[in-house]
Amino acid sequence: MFTYVDGLVDWIYTLMQSDLEGTVNLDSDERMAAADLVRTVIEVSAKRLKVQYVPETVKVHARNFSKSRIKSLGWEAKVSLREGIARTYPRIEAQVRAA
Repeated sequence: MFTYVDGLVDWIYTLMQSDLEGTVNLDSDERMAAADLVRTVIEVSAKRLKVQYVPETVKVHARNFSKSRIKSLGWEAKVSLREGIARTYPRIEAQVRAA
């Protein structure tokens, strides 16, 4: 679902050093619903926001692609979604304030 950029760089390096050919799915095993993602961003930002839900939203089922090929190389995401948001949020906040 989400992978921090450091994980992507690590994944590309790991893949380049391997003998694997063909497609490889990359994703962390961490799953998070949209509502949980919103709550995480609010917590990281330390803001007090009220979330308003839209009635009758369409639910999208996550696809479950096999990550066995990249995991066979020992790769796994090292940065959790929460940590990635915590690392990224200050940079985005600074850009918004500067705009």
